[in-house]
Amino acid sequence: MADIRTLSVTLLEVHRESGTAVTPPTRKVVATAAVANPIAGQPLVADLGELEQLGADVASYLVQRALEVLASAGVTPDQVRGYGKGAIVGTDGELEHTAAVLHPRFGAPVRAAIGGGTDIIPGTKKVGVPGSTITMPIGNKDDRWVFDDMDAAETSLPDAPRADEIVISLVLSTGGRPHARVQKPGA
Repeated sequence: MADIRTLSVTLLEVHRESGTAVTPPTRKVVATAAVANPIAGQPLVADLGELEQLGADVASYLVQRALEVLASAGVTPDQVRGYGKGAIVGTDGELEHTAAVLHPRFGAPVRAAIGGGTDIIPGTKKVGVPGSTITMPIGNKDDRWVFDDMDAAETSLPDAPRADEIVISLVLSTGGRPHARVQKPGA
């Protein structure tokens, strides 16, 4: 398993928007971990397989923690409609480290835990210092063109990433944006 130093899991529920009840409430859960970057500080490493495995391991852990919090709000895995991901690498790493963590193997454990997801998990990445924020795009798990689920979630950890760490984050959503009513042209 990954060397996780710290973890944050937060749930945002929207019950009212523009003075009107949101029924059922929309929910976004963000699970974020600061993990040791096993190749931080090294000259350019060609084989990033170790970081790809790290991405799969951390994704499995984050999705389970996110689903535990959703379950406490009465949400089952099959009710997850949207997802997103993000990573911030500390200054002893490189941007490509976040790509290795997020892209080749991150999605499989997330999709397995929520019972599907045929579309990409939108993501973002950057190099940062402790307290850096990252805004993750959210898209529908099965169809990136479902406008109602297009949203975002922001996260940060006050003391991460340290220079030799990577902050890795997953967001799961239900219900899309509150009172979503923007339509595709011609719809």
